[in-house]
Amino acid sequence: MVGAVSEIPPLTTEEEMTVASEGIDDLSGVERKETTTVALDFGRITISDEIVLYLFGAPGQNRFWPLWNDLALGAVGAVVLVDTRKLQEAFASVDFFERRGIPFVVAVNIFDDGYQYEPEEVRDALVIPAEVPIVICDARERELCKNALVTLVRHAIDRTPSGLA
Repeated sequence: MVGAVSEIPPLTTEEEMTVASEGIDDLSGVERKETTTVALDFGRITISDEIVLYLFGAPGQNRFWPLWNDLALGAVGAVVLVDTRKLQEAFASVDFFERRGIPFVVAVNIFDDGYQYEPEEVRDALVIPAEVPIVICDARERELCKNALVTLVRHAIDRTPSGLA
C-alpha cells in the first residue's frame, strides 16, 4: 500500500521467503506467498506546503508490536489493511488502535483468490464500531489506496475536538 501511493521511491524491506521463515510465518490461506516484509515500508505524500503525510507500513505479526508502539507515538491515524483470506488476524490490529484511541479505518484488501466480503460483513466479523469507516481496497492500486488515506484523514479530522483542527 505504501508503495502504491508514495510520491517518493518507497523504502521497502520485502524479502524472498526462505526456509528460515518456516514456523515463523503462517502461510495458511496464502500458500503461494513468495515474499514477506521483514521490518517496515516507508513513503511520503505531500498534501500541501503545510501538510505532509509520512507513511509507515508495518507487518501485523506480534513480533513487530514493539515497532508498532514506536510508530504509534504521534500518529495521526492508521489504516488496518485486512486480508480477507486471514480475517481473524485483524483482531489484534483493531484492538491495538482502539486501546490507544488512535483514529483508524479498515481497508478490506481484495484478492482474486479470496472471498469478496461486503464491508458490513467485515464490520460484524471483527466487531468494528459503527463510527469506524470501512473501505474496499486493493493495496496495489493507487486510486483505491488514496481513497483509504483520504477516508482516514477525514475520519481523524472528524474526531478532533472543535477548535483544535
